Amino acid sequence: MSGTNAWTRSRERMRLFPELFAQCAGEAATYGKCVAATTTGRQELRKDMCAKEFEALKTCFTNAVSDKGVK
Repeated sequence: MSGTNAWTRSRERMRLFPELFAQCAGEAATYGKCVAATTTGRQELRKDMCAKEFEALKTCFTNAVSDKGVK
């Protein structure tokens, strides 16, 4: 049986990931800095501590995927 299956579609999306990630490098760096700053020492990352930064990263990825026409 040939054709497009879930594995093929997933592989195509994963192949685009580095390019999509590069479009959101600033947002990813900001989120990473927030996580690093809030988990210094023995502190644990708590839910919603970096929610604003995560939402910005999520929005950037969503827009990058939409711009590429990825399904």
